[in-house]
Amino acid sequence: MFRRRESVPFSFVAEADRFRSNVTPPPRQRASRSQLAARSLVGLTLVAGFAGSLLLGLPALDTDRTPSHSQTSEASRHR
Repeated sequence: MFRRRESVPFSFVAEADRFRSNVTPPPRQRASRSQLAARSLVGLTLVAGFAGSLLLGLPALDTDRTPSHSQTSEASRHR
């Protein structure tokens, strides 16, 4: 079996692809009901925040409306 030469600075990085572990990781624990409720509450809070900022920010981004009051000074109106 020939050894593959790679241009890596550390030998353990080059040999990492051949390493096989015989230890299986422990199974993942299922989330409890309170954890699922907390995650969905955080998700709903984020979605509501984005929706609220969009609803409150859209009038400020509207460029087609004319301003309800004019920007002229009182001195220029009485000329």
